Amino acid sequence: MRKLASLVFIAVLGGVISLVGFSFFIESPLAIQKVNNEKNRFVPIPTSYSKVNSFAVENTSFVEAAEKSLNAVVHVKNTSINTAQDPFSNFFYGRGNNGRQREQVGTGSGVLISSDGYIVTNNHVIDNASSIEVTLNNKKTYTAELIGTDPSSDIALLKIEGASFESIPFANSDAIQVGEWVLAVGNPYNLTSTVTAGIISAKGRDLEGNSITESFIQTDAAVNPGNSGGALVNTRGELIGINTAISSQTGAFVGYSFAVPSNIAKKVIEDIMEFGNVQKALLGIQYDPNKDDLEGVRIIAVTKAGGAEKAGLLEEDIIVKIEEVKITKFSDLKGQLNAKRPGDEIKVTVLRGENYITKTVMLTENKALHVNFLGFSVEKLSKEELKHNNLKIGVKIVNIKNPELEDLGVLEGDVLLEINNVEVGSVDQVDKLLKEKSQQGYLKLGILNANGEKENYIFR
Repeated sequence: MRKLASLVFIAVLGGVISLVGFSFFIESPLAIQKVNNEKNRFVPIPTSYSKVNSFAVENTSFVEAAEKSLNAVVHVKNTSINTAQDPFSNFFYGRGNNGRQREQVGTGSGVLISSDGYIVTNNHVIDNASSIEVTLNNKKTYTAELIGTDPSSDIALLKIEGASFESIPFANSDAIQVGEWVLAVGNPYNLTSTVTAGIISAKGRDLEGNSITESFIQTDAAVNPGNSGGALVNTRGELIGINTAISSQTGAFVGYSFAVPSNIAKKVIEDIMEFGNVQKALLGIQYDPNKDDLEGVRIIAVTKAGGAEKAGLLEEDIIVKIEEVKITKFSDLKGQLNAKRPGDEIKVTVLRGENYITKTVMLTENKALHVNFLGFSVEKLSKEELKHNNLKIGVKIVNIKNPELEDLGVLEGDVLLEINNVEVGSVDQVDKLLKEKSQQGYLKLGILNANGEKENYIFR
C-alpha cells in the first residue's frame, strides 16, 4: 500500500512540475540578456513588444530602396585643364612662357531629381570643369551642362538632354530621426552603383572649417572618395541628403560621413533655377556664439527694421523652436534658415524669462554690402540683369567712393565676377572672401565692365 501511495505521489509531483514548466517556458516568453559579462539572467519581456521587435529585425530590408535609387544615381566625370609651371621653361623657352597645359580628370556622383534630366551634385565634384560627362547605371553617357552652383553649400545643378529618366523624390530632412536606417548610393573609387547601409548618427552637425552649411546629417554609412554628390536615402528610397564629406585622417572612410540635408539642397537648386543665384534668408538678429551650455540660441541684438524686430522678438530671448523643429544650438537654426528664402514667414518660439512665446517672423534678404577698405558697395544682380549680361554669377558694384577706382576705369554698374580667382555668386560670398584677404596677402578682383570685357585689379 505504501509503495502504491509513493508511486501516486511521484506521478502527481511529476505532473505538477511538468505543468509549471510548461506555463513558465511556453506561456511567458523570456529573453536572455548578458550584462557586464555576468551570468545569463532571465528577464521577462512583454509578449507584444517581443513580437514587434522580432518582426522588425527579421523584415528589415533595403532591397526596395536600393532598386528605387540605383538607376537615379549617376557617375560624374569632371575634366579640367590645368597649367603646370616648369621652373626651367623661362631658361629654355624665354620669359613669358606660361608652362604646359595638362588635362586633369576628377570623378564623383550625382542624383537625378527629375525625369527631364536635372542632376544635383556637389560643387567640389565639378569645380573648374571644362567639360562634364555623366554616365547612368545602364552605361549610357551624356554631356552635362552646368546650370549653376552654390559653393557655400557645396551644391551644384547639372542638366542632361533626354526624357523619362528615373529620378529620386525629395523627402523632408527635418522629419528624419537619429537611429533611422539610411542608404548611401554612389560611385566610390569608380565602382559604379554601390550601396552601403547605416544609421543617422546625428543631425545639425557643425563641421569645423565649414561656416556656411553648419547643419550636416551625420551617418555611419560607408562613404569614400567618389561618393561625393551621391544620394543618402531613407528605407523608402526618398532623398534625405547629398553625401558631401567624411571625417578622416587617411582620406578613406573611418566611420563617419556627412550629407547636406535634402531641404537645403532642394532650396538651393530651386533658387538657381528660378533666380540664377541663391536667396539667403535673414532672421534679423545677432546671437551669442559662446553659450555651449545653453539649449537654444540667445538673441544679443535685433537688427533695426528687420523681420525679428517687426515680429516683436527682443534681446535676451532664447530661440528654442522654428515651426515644429527643436532648436538646441545655432547649427539647428542655420539649417532651418538655409532651407528658407526671403519673404517666407516662419513661426519662432522663444523662451522669455519663464514664458514661451511664439511669433511669426517674415524673413528678409541681405541685398547689399559696403566694402569699406575698397570704397564701394556691392548689390545683388536681378534675374533680368544676369540674363542681359549673359551671366550666371556676379554682383553689381555701386556707390563708388574711391577715386582711384574711377581713375582705373571701374564704373557704377560694373559686375564683380571673381575675388582671388574664386567666382562670386552672392553678396554674402563677397563678405566671406574679403575676410580671407589676409590669408592671401593680396586681393585680386575680376570685374566685368560695361563693354563686356573682364579686367583684373590687384590690391595689396
